Amino acid sequence: MKYIVCEKPGEFILKEKEAPVRKAGEALLKINKVGICGTDLHAYSGNQAFFTYPRILGHELASEVLEIDENAKGIKAGDKVVVMPYVSCGECIACRNGKTNCCTNIRVLGVHADGGMQEQITVPANILLPANNLSNDQMAIVEPLAIGAHAIRRADIKAGETVVVVGCGPIGIGIMKLAQIAGAKVIALDMNEDRLKYAKESIGVDYVVNVSNDPVKQIEEITNGDLATAVFDASGNKFALEACPDYMSHGGRFVLVGLSKGELTYTHPKVHAKEMTLMCSRNATTEDFEHVISVLDQFPTESFITHSVPFTEMIANFDSWLKPETGVIKATVNFN
Repeated sequence: MKYIVCEKPGEFILKEKEAPVRKAGEALLKINKVGICGTDLHAYSGNQAFFTYPRILGHELASEVLEIDENAKGIKAGDKVVVMPYVSCGECIACRNGKTNCCTNIRVLGVHADGGMQEQITVPANILLPANNLSNDQMAIVEPLAIGAHAIRRADIKAGETVVVVGCGPIGIGIMKLAQIAGAKVIALDMNEDRLKYAKESIGVDYVVNVSNDPVKQIEEITNGDLATAVFDASGNKFALEACPDYMSHGGRFVLVGLSKGELTYTHPKVHAKEMTLMCSRNATTEDFEHVISVLDQFPTESFITHSVPFTEMIANFDSWLKPETGVIKATVNFN
């Protein structure tokens, strides 16, 4: 079978190998579609944390079961399934407390272990969820939306709140829509006018703010001086991350979803005066995946996936997905 491996930063190679053999407790899957995310782009560029080469990328998967043992979820051969790509140990302090998303020994497909950029893959059967009637396109975006769902749940967003989401990339867009579904008003921040236009017209956010034009003043005007009760960073940009507390109300929450590799600096009196709650949001849990599956019909999947190519053309197209001027929001790779 064919697979694509990232041998080192900036280099993909199309190769062939024997199809995997399923072990007890595993499922053998046929991959139908793979979504490309920021982690894949960063790995290819050589700036992804917790990463080693060579690696088969791909953790946003639309797949079909070829072989599986009897299981409590009733999943059987021929079923389409959503893959939760986080393999947790089940024994550490985080797992014992139900936080499998930040397991101390976590292995994420496509990051710590080889992922789905291959025609077939074996995975633990317990990380599969029935896809119900989802299309392949919808299945391939469940995982990035689950990241947003986890962040919304971490922040305990309530109806009527006004939240700021920094970064109109795929994760940020997911947070925006899921915050709306939770009943919040959303202010989207970015410096890319095309992305802001998409957030306004396709996602339906209440307000858009270009960060190059005094964002604090604009947010103050929108909120009558209150600022936002919750601020989500989905950019992972150091300067954006350090500016986020300025958008947050007194008594507010700041949720770090995007990941920066470096150090962050905050002025302690400024954040202390607001009694800021700072929380990180990592990966997602079964509850988050199930929530996304249940509300996915409210998400504009068709406009969200802007680029899609056959598996054999992925290498030729990947570089272009690094460039904002191509208009890419979510790219996917098709296996059939």
